[in-house]
Amino acid sequence: RRPAMKAAVLTAAGIDHLAIVDLAVPEPGPGQVLVRMTAASLNYRDVLTVEGGYGSRQKAADLIILSDGAGEVAGVGEAVQRFRPGDRVVANFFQDWIDGRPNAAQLASALGGSVDGVLAEYRLFPEHGLVATPEHLSDVEAAALPCAGLTAWSAMVGQGKVAPGELVLTLGTGGVSLFALMFAKLAGAAVIVTSSSAEKLERALDLGADHAINYREVADWGRRARAIAGGLGVDHVVELGGAGTLDQSLKAVRVGGTISLIGVLAGTGPDIRLPLIVMQNIRLQGVTVGSRAEFEAMLRAMALHRLRPPIDRVFPMAEIRDALAHLAAGRHFGKVCIEI
Repeated sequence: RRPAMKAAVLTAAGIDHLAIVDLAVPEPGPGQVLVRMTAASLNYRDVLTVEGGYGSRQKAADLIILSDGAGEVAGVGEAVQRFRPGDRVVANFFQDWIDGRPNAAQLASALGGSVDGVLAEYRLFPEHGLVATPEHLSDVEAAALPCAGLTAWSAMVGQGKVAPGELVLTLGTGGVSLFALMFAKLAGAAVIVTSSSAEKLERALDLGADHAINYREVADWGRRARAIAGGLGVDHVVELGGAGTLDQSLKAVRVGGTISLIGVLAGTGPDIRLPLIVMQNIRLQGVTVGSRAEFEAMLRAMALHRLRPPIDRVFPMAEIRDALAHLAAGRHFGKVCIEI
């Protein structure tokens, strides 16, 4: 009999259908790498996935959950060149998006959604789906990077082209927002952070934010951000709320500025002021993670500057339901992680 491993499997939509089960440890075939997974991290996407929120775009049954994971190479198949046993690795979110602009097939290779995820003691990957973990990071820290980190990097660097002296507004203090703060500062920009929590805003200022707006106290926070920008508006908004916050983001952004649409945490309603977007030449760009080449560029920058992701809490794998509830409650500051 082949050795068994633990894995977190979703058999149908709903948290009640998520269980830790025993599966056989897979064996690497040609071009494949077997990784002993040691850590994973949660994204808001995982909360939606467990509830079946991605519909036909997610694997219908027996889905191993979570997209973000890191570990150590346990074995390699024939013809594997890039890794050998003992190497520390982290999985790329879109397994088949290596470089350049994405196509539909590459975006269909998202871990923990259309294909099995990483919350298992062992996981088989194609050689091209992994990157080397930077030496200065722990496995938990590396596991915090693939989705939220790379999304923020794409918004600020890859697609956003944020330049020194610019002003960035980022919404909230979840993983993407704090990574955006980190990478905007790396690019030489100033940053405004919003939150409904005075304590979280203090922590964001400690991480390097230049300005903080409590949106519970300042309902018209878009106008406040515009005022901070001297009345002209900010250069770039990292928009994580969706339709519920987009109107304020449009108030905040300058003529010719950019809004990176990343999340829809505050809903998907239809009221978008399209004439304003046209008349003020505003660039509205969707950002969905990034390629392996961009992931490696981000990791090089983090290694060079010894940057570490902000970690909120680390749960054991057996407490995955509690971890998902903690993330869904929105009380976290930074990344919620799992030790495997």
